Amino acid sequence: MHTFNASRSRSLAFTALIAAGMLFNLSAVAEPAPHPETTEWKNLIAADLSNVEMPEGSWEMKEGVLVAKTHDTIWSKESYANFILDLEFKVAKESNSGVFLRSGNTKNVLAALEVQVHEDEDGALYGMVGAIYNAQPPAKKMQNPVGEWNRFTITCNNSKASLIFNGEKVWDIDLDNWNEARQNPDGTKNKFGTALKDFSRNGPIGFQGLHGKAQAPVWYRNIKIKEL
Repeated sequence: MHTFNASRSRSLAFTALIAAGMLFNLSAVAEPAPHPETTEWKNLIAADLSNVEMPEGSWEMKEGVLVAKTHDTIWSKESYANFILDLEFKVAKESNSGVFLRSGNTKNVLAALEVQVHEDEDGALYGMVGAIYNAQPPAKKMQNPVGEWNRFTITCNNSKASLIFNGEKVWDIDLDNWNEARQNPDGTKNKFGTALKDFSRNGPIGFQGLHGKAQAPVWYRNIKIKEL
């Protein structure tokens, strides 16, 4: 997660727009959707961390649970284009993390879509858990309380992307609608110097390390991927 400062009045205004179904890049409502059966899918990250890029000692996998020890991002060595990524996560109080998709440059956090993962908090919609950072809010809050596991199913297929979050599809978008740098389809501004339609459609997947003042952890498990 990156911090996105906005006034509470602006956040409430956006909430009203969601209720009215008026945000161009947002489905009018969340809809129930099943998570897939992933038993036969590939583990994105090996138990011994042999298939990832990261500074030594920055992450650990213990009893199937992945957790950061430093602020560094962990990246898959393999690149992925079209896929379904399924995972579970839980947060501590003041946790701050995110899932990076198809990065075009792992040295630049703004070169990939980032799905927000952090403690529930009030604030701008584009910073909500399950939002694409600075670009796409979820249709509703879906996260479970601190200490409870949550589930994401993220699909990327060419220009299309969607998120099922704890059993509801909260966004289903076409990145080609983001056709201007620093602007979302609903007219709000974002921080991306490249239009999202021009983002890489093939790249590594990453998990953001410890961020925020508290440096509180986020735990990930059952990280499975199926290429399309």
